[in-house]
Amino acid sequence: MNNIIPENEKALFILKNEGEMTLKEMAKELAVTTEGARFQLLKLANEGFVKSESRSEGRGRPKQIWSLTEQGHAKFPDTHSGLTVKLIEKIRENLGEEALDKIIASTGKDNAEKYQKQITAHDDLEEKIKKLAAVRSKEGYMANYEKQDDGSFLLVENHCPICAAAKICHGFCKAELQTFKTVLGEDLKIKRVHHILAGARRCAYKIEA
Repeated sequence: MNNIIPENEKALFILKNEGEMTLKEMAKELAVTTEGARFQLLKLANEGFVKSESRSEGRGRPKQIWSLTEQGHAKFPDTHSGLTVKLIEKIRENLGEEALDKIIASTGKDNAEKYQKQITAHDDLEEKIKKLAAVRSKEGYMANYEKQDDGSFLLVENHCPICAAAKICHGFCKAELQTFKTVLGEDLKIKRVHHILAGARRCAYKIEA
């Protein structure tokens, strides 16, 4: 990651992937001193990409918590957002909601077929999720997964490259869930537990047998 991300934007990628954090935590992630991390964050704050807030947690001095602003989130690409939104509006206007739903469902099937070329029935569940996260990352979702203490898995997508389209047509989010079930297994329980459109910083799906 460090080889392809501009030095002055590393903090943005860290906050996007990891969520809000303290100055000390950021310094550790950047492998610099706290003063070095402070310099980077203040520069990004002056540019409108990050913000900080003072938060009290029990006794002791309040902590400064850093996070991305709306402008900071916008630094990450929303794939052809303007054109996509216009196309959705035109399809809905000229062909109706039912036709739009059919197009979204068809796109979901195409995605499932594409993913299934890399995820085989012989893979165990964790391997399937690992491969799915890798494919979704290549598509711009900044995805990863976590194994939970109860044996379930959490598929995390730190960015949504089709967010503008999803905001005006929730069918994309519904189709996404069905695509995951098709690829990972129809017998699995998959539940969205965090949703960017609901105000969360990421989308996350709990997956369990």
